[in-house]
Amino acid sequence: MTTPHPHRPRVGITCDLIPHNNLQRSAAPTPYVHAVARAGGVPVLLPPVPALARELLDACDALVLTGGDDPRTEPFGVPTHPKAVPIHPDRQAFELELIDILKNERPETPVLGVCLGMQLMALAAGGSLDQHMPDTIPRTAKDHWEQPHQIQPEPRVEPNPIPTGEVQSKHRQRVEHPGSLRVLARAHDGVIEAIDDPARAFYLGVQWHPERTPSAPLGDELFQKLVQAAIS
Repeated sequence: MTTPHPHRPRVGITCDLIPHNNLQRSAAPTPYVHAVARAGGVPVLLPPVPALARELLDACDALVLTGGDDPRTEPFGVPTHPKAVPIHPDRQAFELELIDILKNERPETPVLGVCLGMQLMALAAGGSLDQHMPDTIPRTAKDHWEQPHQIQPEPRVEPNPIPTGEVQSKHRQRVEHPGSLRVLARAHDGVIEAIDDPARAFYLGVQWHPERTPSAPLGDELFQKLVQAAIS
């Protein structure tokens, strides 16, 4: 596999399926595109076509699993919460297929999962979700919906790639258990904010939105680390 330039790896960005004029439109928020470009990568938008997951992944040197609405949890043995807003089934099937291919065939490929992306990473690793935070943590659930809030790295993880700082997030659900993945950081109320696989060079999931978090160490620098891992 070759890249357009040795210092500009191709970074796949997963798209959502959005209704538009009685059709489905594949689209990704432009802040992801700009964040990848600022980091020195070439953004490549990936339409959610499950049957072409391997071919689309072959065009990429790294991957960003973007944010979105909520996973459907029936494939993981749990009913989907009635207040959930499920993502399109093609998107879920596509992104889980990407995660599976990378685990079994390309574990060296750098991956950054954002919000929904992190949740899918946890589910694929045998983890579980709290599907409606307003029910389980009613006093602080609002802190995670379009509100800046602090996160703290897990003290037992050394060295920890996630620093203390303020992040921007927007989610109703949270990772309850990360499965085989490792917890790197939590919010003030115990919500898991970052997970990784220490056996892989760069396989990181964050619950916040680094593409629109002003703090560089918790924002742009995560994309820079993703791109650098693809170059290494």
